[in-house]
Amino acid sequence: MGKADFLSPKAIANRIKSKGLQKLRWYCQMCQKQCRDENGFKCHCMAESHQRQLLLASEDPNKFMDYFSDEFKRDFIELLSRRFGTKRVHNNIIYNEYINFREHYIDRDPETIRRQEEQARKKKQDLDDEERSAKFIEEQVRRGRGGKEDEVRGGEGTRGRGGEESPVFTELKRESEEEKVAFNMGASASIAGPSKPRYGGP
Repeated sequence: MGKADFLSPKAIANRIKSKGLQKLRWYCQMCQKQCRDENGFKCHCMAESHQRQLLLASEDPNKFMDYFSDEFKRDFIELLSRRFGTKRVHNNIIYNEYINFREHYIDRDPETIRRQEEQARKKKQDLDDEERSAKFIEEQVRRGRGGKEDEVRGGEGTRGRGGEESPVFTELKRESEEEKVAFNMGASASIAGPSKPRYGGP
């Protein structure tokens, strides 16, 4: 029997079920595998991989219990210190928050591991692309500034910091009351002298 079609009702129901939290009673601590329901848990318990894990655990049960206890203690205290700080709270509240975090179960499914590796590879490639484009833009900016410096060298005026032309400041004076003073407020800051009045008609 093949996999259900992506848009079939069964596949949609499976995706909806897998989004939420599952019951802890169907979580296998030895294999660190979450089962969806009682039937899935029963099938998992009969699986060969689960039987191998049980054999490994039966050789030294204290080692496994200590490992899981230490892991729980470490994560519990970390959650307590980060989330609640120095406030007094019931430990049941922290425990419920700890078990609500779906990702603290390790998913060792080969498909999931392959997907995570693929995502990491894609993220690294995207970062490499971003670095390449940033270097390209930086090079373009440097070339653009180099072109401006050549223009400034050919023009008049004194050169200031960064190769930009520094303006020459003069005192504003009008020779007569009838003359108008014009200012150029554009990007190229050059000071315009007094403009001559225009006489005559068209």
